[in-house]
Amino acid sequence: MLTFKNDIEAVDALREINQKLKDEIAKVIIGQDDIISQITISLFSRGHCLLIGVPGLAKTLLITTIAKILGLKYNRIQFTPDLMPSDIVGTEILDANREFRFIRGPIFSNFILADEINRTPPKTQSALLEAMQEKSVTAANKTYTLEEPFFVLATQNPIEQEGTYPLPEAQLDRFMFNIWLDYPSFQEEVDIVKSTTADYVPSLNTIVSAEDIIFFQDLIRRTPINDSVVKYAVALARSTRPNLSFSHPFATQYLNWGAGPRASQNMIVGAKAHALLNGKYSPDIEDVKAVAVPVLRHRIVKNYKAEAENISVPEMIGKFIAELKV
Repeated sequence: MLTFKNDIEAVDALREINQKLKDEIAKVIIGQDDIISQITISLFSRGHCLLIGVPGLAKTLLITTIAKILGLKYNRIQFTPDLMPSDIVGTEILDANREFRFIRGPIFSNFILADEINRTPPKTQSALLEAMQEKSVTAANKTYTLEEPFFVLATQNPIEQEGTYPLPEAQLDRFMFNIWLDYPSFQEEVDIVKSTTADYVPSLNTIVSAEDIIFFQDLIRRTPINDSVVKYAVALARSTRPNLSFSHPFATQYLNWGAGPRASQNMIVGAKAHALLNGKYSPDIEDVKAVAVPVLRHRIVKNYKAEAENISVPEMIGKFIAELKV
């Protein structure tokens, strides 16, 4: 495990480790710099990520690459319509000694890839709720604590609706970030095609251990922050809630539901991580703005008027940020 004289030295080391992580990921993933930064922020913030993008944008490859360089226990769960909760958390069996024994499921790992998470019904989705929030699993009247660090990175295809189930709001709210992947640029796609149609297989190195990740997660949590920055994050989340005295007029006009307190919490923790990973020792309002869109995107629900006028959620969030008084 890494050791440091003080927190300042630890922050400097975290910035260097973050760059090493990006360099290692770049051996496999071309482009997607903002996406990689957001995932890194989430990992060091003890958060979970939902990655949404059309097929072929390397969502699964990105997650498996990150798992390889973090030195963590990794499991992939392929979500299907017939997946059962016991397929995730585990089940009790009657062994040869005629005693009941709990067989742990794939959720008992540090790093979980929930592939095509919206292909399983809400009954199975509920198996993830306790694990993602309390970092524990209850089965057969016994609670099992999951090993830290624990991350869930889920993928979702936004264009195919047949055989899929909308994620319950309780499930969505447990994801710190909702990250949308876009098509690569022309040159990035040229580089992708050249690298994936050759016989070169990159060798990936482990950059940090589980103990190091836990240390940096604690470092981010104890990072000092000015009260004005906390009040800004809370005011931003509250401005999205419609039909209240403090609502932004745009929220009342175009939203059915606004962001809850988890949004404020995640914006602050994300701002701390964003600041430290970029070499600052304390976050400011700009760091809150940097993480606001992926934090709020899945926590506000548009009404029929917004749908009719084709107003996107990121556009709304941009308006909330632009018109919120600092």
